[in-house]
Amino acid sequence: MFHKILIANRGEIAVRIIRACREMGIKTVAVYSEADKDALHAQLADEAVCIGPAPASESYLNMERILSATVATKAEAIHPGFGFLSENSKFVRMCEKCNVVFIGPSADVIDKMGNKSQARKTMQEAGVPVVPGTKEPVYTAKEALEEAKKIGFPIMIKASSGGGGKGMRVSESEADFEENFNTAQRESINSFADDTMYLERYVGRPRHVEVQILGDKFGTAVQLGERDCSIQRRHQKMIEESPCCAITKEIRKKMGETAVRAAKAVGYESAGTIEFLLSETGEFFFMEMNTRIQVEHPVTEFVSGVDLIKEQIRISAGLPISVKQEEIQVKGHAIECRINAENPKKNFMPCPGKIENLYLPGGNGVRIDTAVYSGYQIPPNYDSMIMKVIVYDKDRESAIAKMRSTLGEVVIEGVQTNLDFQYDILNQKDFLEGNVTTHFIEEHYE
Repeated sequence: MFHKILIANRGEIAVRIIRACREMGIKTVAVYSEADKDALHAQLADEAVCIGPAPASESYLNMERILSATVATKAEAIHPGFGFLSENSKFVRMCEKCNVVFIGPSADVIDKMGNKSQARKTMQEAGVPVVPGTKEPVYTAKEALEEAKKIGFPIMIKASSGGGGKGMRVSESEADFEENFNTAQRESINSFADDTMYLERYVGRPRHVEVQILGDKFGTAVQLGERDCSIQRRHQKMIEESPCCAITKEIRKKMGETAVRAAKAVGYESAGTIEFLLSETGEFFFMEMNTRIQVEHPVTEFVSGVDLIKEQIRISAGLPISVKQEEIQVKGHAIECRINAENPKKNFMPCPGKIENLYLPGGNGVRIDTAVYSGYQIPPNYDSMIMKVIVYDKDRESAIAKMRSTLGEVVIEGVQTNLDFQYDILNQKDFLEGNVTTHFIEEHYE
């Protein structure tokens, strides 16, 4: 097992990893930017190293500085968390050259699954159902239009390197196709320096359902149930829950087996997620694979009883997965709400600033993952998510009641948040009845 791990991240996920390491008896090194000098993760770790100015490009995305800090502190491994360098194959190869273990899959697997069009091809070859679309990437609006005519409208235009909703557009007909394609491609070039695009049949009113998997170095892969992540705004998830209330036992079994097959097809090692689109008719299609820990991993930890961060560390240290598939039983229901420092009434404008007063509730089945505290200054340089509120109970109805009670107790003064907006969603009739799709927000709120 490792003696010391460097966490190449910030915020609540860095705190979450530090706590897991502490429980495992592993020393930790935090890295922080100048804007994060008072951040909680820098205070909780055994050591902390400043790696540059506030902009992420000069700190949390600066591979050389992070590796220099790793070598200088004699850390044997790097945990990337999510975002930043967590799915950057170049960084993984640099770690290998420096004899540092990257806690995650190999660079080759990240390349294979991180490129959306290549991932589709790999999954098709493995017999995993994918949304009908292009088999090869497209680069110009003209060639893409010819392919779109064969697939049929409406059609989804996607960036091969995309993520977080960037480089995505829906085209309803030939009339708006060229404009949408060019806009999506420009976004892809600006965000990912990649002009590679692909097309998929647009699945109307789907659910976003994903399966958590673990794979180790011994060829074993297991799945820990599914999460329903359909409540989204501009492809950014807001509320996640496990299990999904809309699928039958048969679909759940088939989806889980498909996810394991997908993981084994690429020799996956670490925690990862296979994301599916679930149609209104019960068909499901592979959408993408996330080769990292997910923001919403706590709901799976609640219902499965498996600590995913500890499993990641064990797997990267060369140990087998600590649980067998037959031992994993999904029990009860868990819900997560992402709390962001933003103003929903002003188009969800980010609202950095100082937290003047903070009260976080607790209780049976309540978990709050955060890195903020009273007096903390939220910097304007990073993602606006400041905490995740997660609850667990015997069934969905009880979990919703517990989440409403918990959110009602949270006090965050000094900055605007989406707390009331989340509370309102939990009181919507369609949400309570489980009638949700990826269009829920736009259909229920202007």
